[in-house]
Amino acid sequence: MWRKGIVLSATFLICLSFVFSCKKKESPIGQNNIDQEQLLLSAGVDTFSLKTYNYFDDTVITDNAAFGLLGSCVDPVFGKYNAEIYTQFRLQGFNPDFGNINTIVVDSFVLALEYIGYYGKKGYQNFEVYELGESLHIDSTYYSFTTKAHLNNVNLVAPGKGTKYLDPDKITVIDNDTIDTQLRLQLSTSRAKSMLLDAMSGGTNFASNDNFLTYFKGLHIKTNNLQSSGEGGVFYFNLNDPASKLTIYYRQGGEKKTFNFLINSNCADFNHVDIDNSMTRVETVNNDTISGQTQFYAQAFGSRAVIEIPGLSSIPSTAIIHKAVLELPVAYQDGNVYSPGYDISAATRLNDGTTNLYSVNVNGVFDTYQKSFKIDLRAYVQSIVTKSVPNTGLIVAPLLYNTTSDRIIFNGPNTSNKNKPKISILYTEF
Repeated sequence: MWRKGIVLSATFLICLSFVFSCKKKESPIGQNNIDQEQLLLSAGVDTFSLKTYNYFDDTVITDNAAFGLLGSCVDPVFGKYNAEIYTQFRLQGFNPDFGNINTIVVDSFVLALEYIGYYGKKGYQNFEVYELGESLHIDSTYYSFTTKAHLNNVNLVAPGKGTKYLDPDKITVIDNDTIDTQLRLQLSTSRAKSMLLDAMSGGTNFASNDNFLTYFKGLHIKTNNLQSSGEGGVFYFNLNDPASKLTIYYRQGGEKKTFNFLINSNCADFNHVDIDNSMTRVETVNNDTISGQTQFYAQAFGSRAVIEIPGLSSIPSTAIIHKAVLELPVAYQDGNVYSPGYDISAATRLNDGTTNLYSVNVNGVFDTYQKSFKIDLRAYVQSIVTKSVPNTGLIVAPLLYNTTSDRIIFNGPNTSNKNKPKISILYTEF
């Protein structure tokens, strides 16, 4: 179901413990078969100062992501978060024949989006849907800040039908059939009727998908909410599921019929995401790398956490790294709706000062008991020791960085909490 790779990173300041084994000067034989028990009993611990902070990434690619994100919330720590969907639709069949258009009665025009999850709180939100006046293209790159012009400023949601209770666990029933849970927005039946008329006009708008995409460029789906701190949520939708579509429900001669406009992998779509960290401590740390020693932050589509570990550069170039585990405790209480997610991913910069990230091919898994992420960095530290990767800092973020609205509050080295970030390294120098 994944259609795009995901970009992740972080910036941190952490406690670093190095445990050294005895140097074997007599003979190199057997150096690759060092007894781990002896290594763990070796003496010598050095502690290195670390630097933790975060920065805001405003160039997140969002086209054809795994999920469509929709909804808004006011996070009590991170501030306002708003997600919108832009998407194309395709025909279920070319040159449809609706017969005598004068005998057609349009009952409803429904945009259905199948739920796949959410972040935040269930509840009521106000929806707006606009027809696009600007085309989307499957081979174009779209970012979280990208917008497209509307055909006009007319909200297509039917009057009085824009407020919906968002709940992925709620049962959806259509014509007495229970189906996978959907968000179903009722749109203007007058627009549906005009589409039927245009299809029967003798033109070529419905002769191919290319023609149709010129005629009907797609929809912009958004919310318009007034929310207080702690209210709202962002909901995830599977746009590639056959149940996610735009449907005209109509009757002809008393017989119920439907015509579908489909969303599939051939459709261009992207998420537009607005994050407002104004007047929050997240913003303070984004703007000041010194302020992240107590807490630092990571948020999908927004802040990336950074951990700088200068001490890694002082490990002897002849060292063999046997173990390197980074522990990142978080500020989180069980039951809080703003969970830290289950995984994080790490990257680094191949050149200091650049925004381009290089994956270190490791993930961190959340330990629910310890309230901490743990990352195996053995290969990464060894690469720094051999100078094949520069020690520019480790960048960490939610694993589904451009697909969810996950966020994480990390404990910094100077936190008042008991658990502090640290990296434990075990190596042998030859």
